[in-house]
Amino acid sequence: MSRVGKLPVVLPKGVEVKINGDVLEFNGAKHTKTLDTLGNVLFSLEGDKLFFKPKDESKQARAFWGTYRALANNIVSGLTKGFEKNLEISGVGYRAAVKGRTLELLLGFSHPINFAIPDGVEITVDKNVSVSIKGADKQQVGQVAAVIREFRGPEPYKGKGVRYSNETILRKAGKTAKK
Repeated sequence: MSRVGKLPVVLPKGVEVKINGDVLEFNGAKHTKTLDTLGNVLFSLEGDKLFFKPKDESKQARAFWGTYRALANNIVSGLTKGFEKNLEISGVGYRAAVKGRTLELLLGFSHPINFAIPDGVEITVDKNVSVSIKGADKQQVGQVAAVIREFRGPEPYKGKGVRYSNETILRKAGKTAKK
């Protein structure tokens, strides 16, 4: 039994749900998100709570039950509070700047990296080394953060590169002189 699937998704004020067959449409103050369940789960709306049930007792149906409930909860959280990822840039001469809808990164290459900011995501840079990524879609915010980190991941000797603000880098010892 899914412990996640048993819990109802509580809909706060300002978030409305419309049911169109197998598709749930969530309307918030700024955004509209849809969740297509593809007929894998049963759901019902009772007052301000959204309940999910497995279609049958198969193992796959129970897995979908918890997954779709978690996806619906993430959509509701994104429409009310939003999601945020923070990146830190460390290294001599490494910096970032937002120019219009483009994030310009100087990461030690011979050329700057221009990253086009996707719709639905807001990126701000503080002190040229702290990048904040915000948005209503948890998957999109995480993916944008991962793509930016991938341009120059942290290296293990000096720790230079782009890393998550809460990430711990395991440092390696450099070469030592032989006596």
